[in-house]
Amino acid sequence: MTTETTLEPAARAAASAPLLTASDLHITFPGRRGADPARAVDGVDLDIRRGEIVALVGESGCGKTTLARSLLGLVAPTSGRIAFDGEPLSYRSRALKAYRKRVQLVLQDPSGSLNPRHTVYEAVAEGLRIHGYGGDERAAVGEALSRAGLRPPERFFLRYPHELSGGQRQRVVIAGALVLEPELIVADEPVASLDASVRGEILALLLRLREELGLSALVVTHDLGLAWNIADRVAVMYLGRIVETGAVEDVLTAPQHPYTQALLSVLPEAPGEPVVLTGEPPDPSRVPSGCRFHARCQILASGEAERAGVARDCRTTDLPVLSGAGGTQVACHWAAVRS
Repeated sequence: MTTETTLEPAARAAASAPLLTASDLHITFPGRRGADPARAVDGVDLDIRRGEIVALVGESGCGKTTLARSLLGLVAPTSGRIAFDGEPLSYRSRALKAYRKRVQLVLQDPSGSLNPRHTVYEAVAEGLRIHGYGGDERAAVGEALSRAGLRPPERFFLRYPHELSGGQRQRVVIAGALVLEPELIVADEPVASLDASVRGEILALLLRLREELGLSALVVTHDLGLAWNIADRVAVMYLGRIVETGAVEDVLTAPQHPYTQALLSVLPEAPGEPVVLTGEPPDPSRVPSGCRFHARCQILASGEAERAGVARDCRTTDLPVLSGAGGTQVACHWAAVRS
């Protein structure tokens, strides 16, 4: 097999180029009853490279699912740019159909995403039929089920979702994505509804698919422990913005943003006392001035930001959008003076 060291420089550069890129992405929704628009995604740069797994992490309501839906072409951005394989994403129906063959969604609840009246075969074959597949449908469905770990596949063809375990249902959902041979999957909380004993199996499956197929993945989750187990890079999102991003080992072993530190502190294996954030995340239609996390920030509340001379900036000075380039990046006044 050809390795990167044997490739020509141009080929190496192409191999390292991002597969999917979001640049300064904004998504706003109209406010209710005259309220200001909700800034669900408020300036995001994000790259996903070939064969890379990126975890997008944050609390419920932070905008991560909206961002994921936009990357799938399901929500058009208000402004900004999405490019796939170097080409801007087009929202014309034919172009979107072709794009969605290359970028597939895996939902968190297999029971909700599988039609209870469809057999496993019909569920997996649906994508092939939508896209007018002209090959051997039965062989393609069988191959997808085998790759998802349901072997022998013929044993599952005529089963219905209620006849399967939760882990088997999630494997069927994954097979339904794999059958179109995508280059990227977007997995929204892919193991949230599964028992702990099954979670590891599904995560191991995703890692194996990356190794065998060169598959890229964006895994959307609130669980930093899951990110540690599966991701190459992690992007931590708060109130529409990515506030910290970098290699998973760097971000999760030496978090710089107070929000990342708080999320990590509640993991069972975390040392010390958990950080309890006060209040709920602000309304995205009323994003606060300054750092958008400052009203809940434990560093500001403790007086440490004041002693570092950045408390005023925390409350009044906005932070730039983090670029999509590599390396650890953090949007935090306090972290900036400490580095």
